[in-house]
Amino acid sequence: MSEAPLRLEGYVDLPPHKGKGGFDHAAVHAATGHVYVAHTANDSVDVFDPLRRECLYSIPDLPGVAGALVSDEGQLILSSNRGADTIGVFAPGRDPVVRRLGVGVRPNGLAYDHRRQLVLAANVGDEATPGTHTVSLVWLGGDSVRREIAVPGRTRWTVFDPTTELFYVNIAKPSLIIVIDPRQPDRIARSYAIAHAGAHGLDIDIETQRLFCACDAGVLVTLDARSGGVLDEKPLSGVPDVVWFNRQRRQLYVAVGDPGVIDVFATSPVTKLVTVETEGGAHTTALSPSGDWLCAFLPRTHRAAVYRIGG
Repeated sequence: MSEAPLRLEGYVDLPPHKGKGGFDHAAVHAATGHVYVAHTANDSVDVFDPLRRECLYSIPDLPGVAGALVSDEGQLILSSNRGADTIGVFAPGRDPVVRRLGVGVRPNGLAYDHRRQLVLAANVGDEATPGTHTVSLVWLGGDSVRREIAVPGRTRWTVFDPTTELFYVNIAKPSLIIVIDPRQPDRIARSYAIAHAGAHGLDIDIETQRLFCACDAGVLVTLDARSGGVLDEKPLSGVPDVVWFNRQRRQLYVAVGDPGVIDVFATSPVTKLVTVETEGGAHTTALSPSGDWLCAFLPRTHRAAVYRIGG
């Protein structure tokens, strides 16, 4: 019998919530294996070692932090601070100096072009204020030049493909994936309509140029990143959020907060392997760069579940 795709190995206790909300997007620093997770309820990024099951420290004063992104090439950590309309930029390690840069209204998704030192912040905006649905492009070198591109609606997550040098951004309504070319940083290069409501979680298989888009309608849509053509559709266990593609194992993990599960798919072809129970409200995960383990963030018990990846 083959090994289960995800095997629970233990938990890491994280700081209790101080306010409303729980955890949001997270990323892993390859050199140390440390996980950086947005702890929205605490306006901080928590840092922990998943293999030693140890919470190490927290980086405070990041209001409404919604996302954490690691650039291993640039040795940078980025945070989207939705409560302050800023991004944070800091080095890995304890007690960093955080550089705060203004972006659009309520930044959420983050992607980074290391070659250009260019951050894309996907801004949720304010439904009551026209013109606030934007993406911000911020050049970290020099004087941190910033540009804004208006988008058709509320953004969700975003990814960068270093092989084609393109950003992909999910828009919830109308349900779209838009493409931003940093060589033309004043416009949307093209957009792909999604037939199902609420384009939400997003990741890319660079090798096959496939986008994996998890929609609020409870559908996983696989598209050709070059044309936007739909290649496959599969049902999900509920309304999804974070999506991770494991290039080493050719697997995909879709976090579903209600009822609190991870849907695990093989990707060649796209086939559901198993649904793994986590905890109610657990809508975000982090994948190791090696593809060996996955963490799920459990808001009710303020801890991270660590899964060994097999199969």
